Amino acid sequence: MSNQRLGIGSIGWFLLIGIGFLGCDSSTPSTVGSAGTTKTRKLLNVSYDPTRELYVEFNQAFAEHWKELHGEWVDVDQSHGGSGQQSRAVTEGLSADVVSLALSGDIDVIAKKSGLIAQDWQSRLPNNSSPYTSTIVFLVRKGNPKKITDWGDLVRDDLKVITPNPKTGGGARWNYLAAWGFALQRELGDLKKVRDPAFAEEVRQATEKAKSFIQRLYSNVPKLDKSARAATNTFIQSQIGDVLLAWENEAFLAMRELGSDQVEMVVPSLSIRAEPPVAVVDSNARAHGNEELAKEYLNYLYSERGQQIVAKNFYRPRQTELTDPKILSQFADVQLFEITDVVSGWDEAQELHFKDRTGIFDQVYQVKP
Repeated sequence: MSNQRLGIGSIGWFLLIGIGFLGCDSSTPSTVGSAGTTKTRKLLNVSYDPTRELYVEFNQAFAEHWKELHGEWVDVDQSHGGSGQQSRAVTEGLSADVVSLALSGDIDVIAKKSGLIAQDWQSRLPNNSSPYTSTIVFLVRKGNPKKITDWGDLVRDDLKVITPNPKTGGGARWNYLAAWGFALQRELGDLKKVRDPAFAEEVRQATEKAKSFIQRLYSNVPKLDKSARAATNTFIQSQIGDVLLAWENEAFLAMRELGSDQVEMVVPSLSIRAEPPVAVVDSNARAHGNEELAKEYLNYLYSERGQQIVAKNFYRPRQTELTDPKILSQFADVQLFEITDVVSGWDEAQELHFKDRTGIFDQVYQVKP
């Protein structure tokens, strides 16, 4: 199912403000759990912006699970911000026990620069330590007045596109790479050619056209917010722009809070499979006496209850057999490509696309006055 427009009922604008669109940042952790007269453990999960609602529910479920097993309450402090910013914060001293960031490259930065996380972190949990996936979709105004159906529409002169800065936000990098993959696919017909030396010249020509596509798309972006949630605020609260490039879960949440009389989701013909990973911050968890607790916290994301909470909060669960088919039916059957279809991994993505001054983004993006 492609080029779809989806809408669901409204719960109210006041909830949109109250439960996350103006939620805490990394300097103001929120607390879940209740001490009562029972021993209480503390755990800090440093995450990226759009997981606020997911972890409010998950943290409470995990606290109940841990108390049943060990007779202790767990208070989970939750920190949110742009994924790249959060990665830097942990590297520079934010004492996270676990991280749940937007892309593996941001956790790799922590492992390489600080040594707080073991280099083999991604092999410790199933599915590359990504207990859920998402993808990139479009959020448009009621009735889709600009008739936006696919990535190719986003370079039209009559559109304002809202997307955050790929130099600071993980979701923004998925947005960028989804657009990049579409442009290459349109030119090549098959992304398998990207990694095939036999098509090197064809790929070179397609890459130049993809650069032009990215330049035209970002010339339609009136401002670059620092994170996915900030971009959502710009589109929803400030009413700027005709289309928001959004995490699928973020688009669903906006529709739930605002209702289909305000916004609609458009699913493009092709998008990227986004894998937000999780990891124990080994050195910090060990220093806090939280190694077992941190490991169980992340393992619980893969449990039946964890996967149900994941799906309920509009992330795509890894273990679909543990999830109600009615909940799964909310996700569009969109053609997805992998990041490795367009680059070898996040190291190459950083070097080729996002590196200061020499990356393609800095080459083609003109800062707005």
